[in-house]
Amino acid sequence: MAPKTQFSIPPVVCFTGWHNSGKTTLASQVVTALTSRGYRVAVIKSTKETGLTPDPPATDTARYARAGADSVALLAPDQLILRSGPRGSDLPSLAYRYFRDMDLVIAEGFKQADGVDKIEVRHNEDAPLLRGQVPGIVAVAANHALTDGLVFRLDQVTAITDFLVARFLAGPESGAQWVHAVANGRPIPLPKTLQEQLTALLRPCLDSLAPTGETATLELTLRSAPQDKRIP
Repeated sequence: MAPKTQFSIPPVVCFTGWHNSGKTTLASQVVTALTSRGYRVAVIKSTKETGLTPDPPATDTARYARAGADSVALLAPDQLILRSGPRGSDLPSLAYRYFRDMDLVIAEGFKQADGVDKIEVRHNEDAPLLRGQVPGIVAVAANHALTDGLVFRLDQVTAITDFLVARFLAGPESGAQWVHAVANGRPIPLPKTLQEQLTALLRPCLDSLAPTGETATLELTLRSAPQDKRIP
């Protein structure tokens, strides 16, 4: 049973590996396993391709993009399609910006992403081992023998899912007070003492928003006014 999700910075885990290593297959199976347990999961996939066109040039959304809009969203009865620039494209920033209501964000690729735990997916035993060469690899999924570290077989989807739940989702109980700081879309760390002070200061506001004990979210934004360079 998934814990009650709070709007916060969701944990991110990355499935990484060489081309055709089986990353998408394994990550998709883990997504299915997590969602079947009641967790809400988002996926971010990286690509080296450029010039991708999610909508034809003649559409209204494409016209708004050409007009200079930083982001364009299309709301349909069955889905929301968002098109945005690559600003703040590091994984924690993307997770906070778009997926704050998720329990876990699974990324694919992102070999060099800092501050993100990774599972290396291997199909070819002759390929160089990424563990030890790229940051953050906490486990390897492969069908050939490896002597060091935590290793899963590629078909051990349940075991990998259990590992992710224990590592990322067995956290504070629902209703815990969490404080996060974000600057220009990028999460920044806060000392524990400051988190406790802010929680004590803001808790009355949260309690007034959710008097029946339901989860509430309070967001404060401090914004500096940009100077208008058109005015001399």
